[in-house]
Amino acid sequence: MMQSNGAPASMEVEAVTSEAKPENGSLPPKPMFEPLKAHEMSDGRVQFRKVSVPPHRYTPLKKVWMEIYTPIYEQMKIDVRMNLKARKVELKTRLDTPDISNLQKCADFVHAFMLGFDVIDAIALLRLDELYVESFEIKDVKTLRGEHLSRAIGRLSGKGGKTKFAIENATKTRIVIADTKIHILGSFANIKIARDSLCSLILGSPAGKVYSKLRAVTARLAERF
Repeated sequence: MMQSNGAPASMEVEAVTSEAKPENGSLPPKPMFEPLKAHEMSDGRVQFRKVSVPPHRYTPLKKVWMEIYTPIYEQMKIDVRMNLKARKVELKTRLDTPDISNLQKCADFVHAFMLGFDVIDAIALLRLDELYVESFEIKDVKTLRGEHLSRAIGRLSGKGGKTKFAIENATKTRIVIADTKIHILGSFANIKIARDSLCSLILGSPAGKVYSKLRAVTARLAERF
């Protein structure tokens, strides 16, 4: 009796499982979540960045403060203030900051201005993702002292900045020569071409030779793209 009662029960279980299979086969609907806001991604914590202001950029910063403040505050939705005591530009995220990367973009923008780039050039760091600032010193390329160093800086700039402007226009970059430090703003490939030209000038190549090499490289780049 016990065996006969157990058999149909096991059959029933099998029947139920076989009927349930097609229902389990269909996937449940995907949940729809709203995109996280910037402050929610960092667990509600406010994120900060501080950019030091060197003494020689203090007066230029005062003159163009509103040109720096407006795009950071209104377009990138990042709070910005000048800490006069610490001599630092302080940036922090807000509740309505659309993207967490905006904070780093703004810090890079302010840092580029401190290095000596114009606001209209540095602001491209906010607009485009593939722009970088690369810095190096003349002594990284070749150890020069005294008049040799002065002549190398003169070769980089050219008469009235002619050589520097020619490299900038050919490579679509911006170059700042601050004493022995050189800063280049541009895309990765363009920075490389500009850096190679500047290194050639530091090592002693005449400007004419660098121009002709630059013309060949830029023509090759134009063909590739």
